[in-house]
Amino acid sequence: MQLMREGDTLKATRLDRLSRSVLHLVTLGAELRERGIGLHVIEQGIDTATMEGRAMFGMLSVLAELQRELIVANTNDGLASARARGRVGGRRPKLTEDQAALAQRLYDEREKTVQQIADMFSVPRSTVYGHLDREKTVPRQPKKTAVTRP
Repeated sequence: MQLMREGDTLKATRLDRLSRSVLHLVTLGAELRERGIGLHVIEQGIDTATMEGRAMFGMLSVLAELQRELIVANTNDGLASARARGRVGGRRPKLTEDQAALAQRLYDEREKTVQQIADMFSVPRSTVYGHLDREKTVPRQPKKTAVTRP
């Protein structure tokens, strides 16, 4: 957007690719008009260089926002329905319950470092941290360094 100059044309496949709200679309359209930049939306056949194109831009921007809000609402309804049936979204845990319990024990008893535990299960350290129980986990204290006086 910053590189565009007067006389350029911004091309987009669909209106919903430009913005997620009518307010932003209208603001973007006004900014482009002020800078003398055209807008061409390919799938909807909108060209703001014409009066009809500007009118269509306004009407379709309202419909694009409505469509997006319907998608969000339907997605949330579907997730709530799945939760009611006992399904949980997201990826499956990398560690089994037994592996997570072992990782917790090794961490709490300071037998192994997080990196060693991660290497043991072939997972990144962040996965090990994600499986550690935050309430039961004993916080690690930084290593004490001896203070030497000159």
